Amino acid sequence: MTKVRNEHIIKAVGENIRLLRLSKGLSQEEIAYAADIPINQIGRIERGEINATVSTLYVISKALDVPLTSLVSVEEQS
Repeated sequence: MTKVRNEHIIKAVGENIRLLRLSKGLSQEEIAYAADIPINQIGRIERGEINATVSTLYVISKALDVPLTSLVSVEEQS
């Protein structure tokens, strides 16, 4: 089985998280603390360097006080 990794989606989710975080005036450190995940992981997710698990995205959505769907809403690439 081949690895399934869609760089476009990974980067778009990271950008969604970054934009939501900034719109709420929160730092990466504040989100990391609220989500109980390492601060460097937030940065790596926002930069699209890692493929976050659904569990990680869920705790980030709770820390941002937004629905999980708002993190993963991505325009399809043509």
